[in-house]
Amino acid sequence: MAAEAPTIPLLTPYKLGKFNLSHRVVLAPLTRQRSYGNVPQPHAILYYSQRTSKGGLLITEATGVSNTAQGYPDTPGIWTKEQVEAWKPIVDAVHAKGGVFFCQIWHTGRVSNQGFQPNGQAPFSSSDRPLTPQDRASGFNVSDFTPPRRLRIEEIPQIVNDFRLAARNAIEAGFDGVEIHGAHGYLIDQFMKDQVNDRTDQYGGSLENRCRFALEIVEAISNEIGADRVGIRLSPFANYMESGDSNPDSLGLYMAESLNKYEILYCHMVEPRMKTVGEKSESPHSLVPMRKAFKGSFLVAGGYDREDGNKAIAKNRADLVVFGRLFLANPDLPKRFKLNAPLNKYNRDTFYTSDPVLGYSDYPLLVDIA
Repeated sequence: MAAEAPTIPLLTPYKLGKFNLSHRVVLAPLTRQRSYGNVPQPHAILYYSQRTSKGGLLITEATGVSNTAQGYPDTPGIWTKEQVEAWKPIVDAVHAKGGVFFCQIWHTGRVSNQGFQPNGQAPFSSSDRPLTPQDRASGFNVSDFTPPRRLRIEEIPQIVNDFRLAARNAIEAGFDGVEIHGAHGYLIDQFMKDQVNDRTDQYGGSLENRCRFALEIVEAISNEIGADRVGIRLSPFANYMESGDSNPDSLGLYMAESLNKYEILYCHMVEPRMKTVGEKSESPHSLVPMRKAFKGSFLVAGGYDREDGNKAIAKNRADLVVFGRLFLANPDLPKRFKLNAPLNKYNRDTFYTSDPVLGYSDYPLLVDIA
């Protein structure tokens, strides 16, 4: 057998609420665009089970809460019976290997066009500010975004309810909990960030008003499935999809403090160095104040490697570290970290192809050398 390195901080056990994790390496929510017709497919069974280790936490790719939530081709949903049934064998496969599995639920808001919307209607957002056409992160197709319409106050409870029902469906599908996608310029973020939200009612203007929608969703889901099964992902410092904020430190801190009221399981924050997709940059900002303010478990993501992740745990800047591209390319990432083994390189060109194998479940596993 290959010689094992001494135990490293990332591979120490952690108690995440009622879940006993054997290590602190978490699979990030990664959009893969292989759920044809918005229904999870059997090939996802292999993909997720490959990345499962006993006592490891996995978060699904972003999963739509309703038929208005979609903004990308072939992303999964969890609002229909068919979708719930399709998730079940995927969840079972993760549980069979001893993994803990959370479903990330989202609504894309204005990051969409009428082609993804029921009856060809315009997508909706906190405001009617349109997005400029841009290359998708996949780099091969330019997206035109239909100008959104501003959600009316009386419509907002229905969207909150969509999130609540999606969370209930996730539990029915067997998931251990849900992560609310409140990051990266999608609908919840469009309400929180003042670069997008120009409302003058109780959902706009002040920081408290802009965060109201997010916290109503947290409360509704916590009441539905239990706060001990709820996490949220936030990216106060990011400017994905033209959703920046003039005071991200205050936004992050306000959310961290406000979430304590609901006693949710975890807060998952994206590092300030990740301003845009896949690009690290130096930042004077830090998540430490939010880490100190939030009373639940604190997860961090954004450009981490083995050394970085170990430091974050050792210095108590996080309880768990979330890995995306490295985990995508290395299904057995915790094992590789344990052995300090070389890592497969990821191929960005196949991140979003619709092939059920290529760039999906064909990254090689580490074989122990006798």
